[in-house]
Amino acid sequence: MRRWFLILGIVLIILGVIGLVLRPRLEPAQAGIQIETNPEASVYINGAEVGTTPYDEVRKPGDITLRLVPIAPSGLASWETKLTLIQGVRTVVKRDFAQNETASSGEVLSFEKAGGKGASLAVVSSPSSASVSLDGEVRGFTPVRVDSISLGEHQILISQTGFVEKEIRARTQEGYKLTVVATLAQIKEEEASPQAQPSPIAQTKVEILSTPTGFLRVRLEPSTSATEAAQVTPGKSYPYIDQNKDGTWFKIEYLPAQAGEKGKEGWVSGQYAKKIETTEE
Repeated sequence: MRRWFLILGIVLIILGVIGLVLRPRLEPAQAGIQIETNPEASVYINGAEVGTTPYDEVRKPGDITLRLVPIAPSGLASWETKLTLIQGVRTVVKRDFAQNETASSGEVLSFEKAGGKGASLAVVSSPSSASVSLDGEVRGFTPVRVDSISLGEHQILISQTGFVEKEIRARTQEGYKLTVVATLAQIKEEEASPQAQPSPIAQTKVEILSTPTGFLRVRLEPSTSATEAAQVTPGKSYPYIDQNKDGTWFKIEYLPAQAGEKGKEGWVSGQYAKKIETTEE
């Protein structure tokens, strides 16, 4: 009887070892996906709602359609993309929502088994031809691949004229290629500011008052005996030039300057004229 128990024990041990060996082959392979958004969003995978952000789950490897819909506030643009989940790889998705696609930004980070003991980096961006700096050193323009980089955390800076630059911190792993797919937000064109309106210019003029004759004589000197140069009409105003000491005569420009000629000036009696302040645009 003791012999049979011994044989049974050996058989159970053998079956246990076989189970441990075969278990990884029998279990379905898994892939990870981690999603972070700003603000919070509903997560749809292949059309089915699976939760809200932050979202961190394992799924079967393969192609999926990912759709993120902001929960609040309203008016933010949703986002949809296609991803390939790879066995043993965690895909990280980050998204900052805005009112439209061009103002939104985000990145997708994934690892791919590359073999060897080193690490590498591949960067793709929208728009393309963006400058890529790794730890402060420019490494090229997207799409770009950087081989043989050190293991550990790195700073990746992606910039393009007219777009908000994106800074990504990621940790490389031995034997894997880190792939970064970045979407840059377009800088909103500043609304054209209204042109500054010129400040009104204060100007002193001389207004001609009513006269018994229906006109006022303009003289070459501030005296009634001086030569008459012209006549001006009551109700009109003329640029002020000067006045005599007692303020009884005003010097005006009664004829504006014309091409090749200076304006004509003369004196009018203060009895039938007064100084006024006007503004001109």
